[in-house]
Amino acid sequence: MNRVLVALGSNIDSERNLSEAVRRLALYCRLVAVSPVYETTPVGTSDQPNFLNAAALIETDLTEAELKARVLQTIEQELGRVRTTDKNAPRTIDLDIAVFAERDPDSGSEGFWSPDILRYAHIAVPLADIAPQRRHPGSGQTLQEIAQSLPTGGLVSRPDVVLWPQTVKKPIRER
Repeated sequence: MNRVLVALGSNIDSERNLSEAVRRLALYCRLVAVSPVYETTPVGTSDQPNFLNAAALIETDLTEAELKARVLQTIEQELGRVRTTDKNAPRTIDLDIAVFAERDPDSGSEGFWSPDILRYAHIAVPLADIAPQRRHPGSGQTLQEIAQSLPTGGLVSRPDVVLWPQTVKKPIRER
């Protein structure tokens, strides 16, 4: 099974769309863990609602391309995602592969790692909540170290929003 970290975000009917996205992910894949939810200020276009962000750890037999096309984009479409030329536009749901680890560790492949992990706390912090010791192949840092090194202005824990019963209880920023 391929182990995948998926970043989730929404700023249109966020609580419902994030919860529904997690429910649907569990229909397509084995859901292993879901991070706590964080509220974040928008990147780029600031005249829109804040986002709710989280991450999920899943296992799947699908390839990276199959997962994106058959599962993530399907869920986005089902939840009314409209893509525009503005990559920072408001959205009902955004599901992105953050880390895709191949099932064959002997292949020498480090899999796919989103460059946004090293740039944005709203991506790195939820990922670190569910895979803190996972080491980034480029920087050599663990996800926890990356999350702790990024500025977190505008990132607020939302313990009132629970996406999955086995959500990590304490956000990384409170450890």
